[in-house]
Amino acid sequence: MTTVALWSGPSHWWHSRAVRRFARHPLALVGLAMIAALTLTCIVGPWVLPYDSLQIDLRGRFAPPFSGPHVLGTDPLGRDLAARLFMAGRISLSVGFSAMVLSVVVGTVVGVIAGYRGGWLGAALMRTVDGFLSFPSIFLVLALSAALKPSPVMIVVIIAVTKWMEVARIVEAEVRSLREREFVLAGRMLGLSSSHIMFREILPNAIGPITVAASLTVARAILLEAYISFLGYGIQPPLPSWGNMLNGAQQYLASAPWMAIIPGAAITIAVTSFNFIGDGLRDALDVRGEHN
Repeated sequence: MTTVALWSGPSHWWHSRAVRRFARHPLALVGLAMIAALTLTCIVGPWVLPYDSLQIDLRGRFAPPFSGPHVLGTDPLGRDLAARLFMAGRISLSVGFSAMVLSVVVGTVVGVIAGYRGGWLGAALMRTVDGFLSFPSIFLVLALSAALKPSPVMIVVIIAVTKWMEVARIVEAEVRSLREREFVLAGRMLGLSSSHIMFREILPNAIGPITVAASLTVARAILLEAYISFLGYGIQPPLPSWGNMLNGAQQYLASAPWMAIIPGAAITIAVTSFNFIGDGLRDALDVRGEHN
């Protein structure tokens, strides 16, 4: 028997309204433009520059920005900072996006099941979430990073382990508010399976809060990767990341401050831009503000 979705998600007019409201959020547009430019630069930059991120030139050590062929200067080994910055951006942004995807998938599945099922299963799942949240995330991340062999993939998993709980809470609250709606009750009357109702009917209607949570999770993941790499437990040299670039620059703050300023500025731009995008998405997808 062929079934037709009871609720196919937001209609085209709602999508259009959300886009228009997002477009009226100037900081969100700035954030979107900055992330697009930063991502494109990190993808294309290493191919355009004449220097490799690992190329050592001891005669050109500590060259300041805009003083020669190295546009952003060089580090203590004479490596081009622009090349390292762009290659580090690939890694830091990839870690941020990958950790976000993993966090959102795990958190969404847990939140949907807990919110729809309720009862002892929902209570057990949410108490598990509370248990994870009771540990300070930074200490949990550092403990896992110290115990496991650091690599980009492992850092993604470690960050996701500490971030999925926030998504689960958001999704669980949203699903609880939707599970007694008319289209859900109609689905039960038609005999649709619980998994169909949860993931084909309810989940599309909770996509707004999930999207906002995803954009903010990217920012937190990038910041967390930079933090643990700065402390020496994250991405390990010679593989560059914005965090370990800061780690290598701390002893040269007085003599070569640009070595810290440049990756620090990249982290600030990325995190701030994703936060701006999250704020814009929150306003655009807030159904309660449709008539404002």
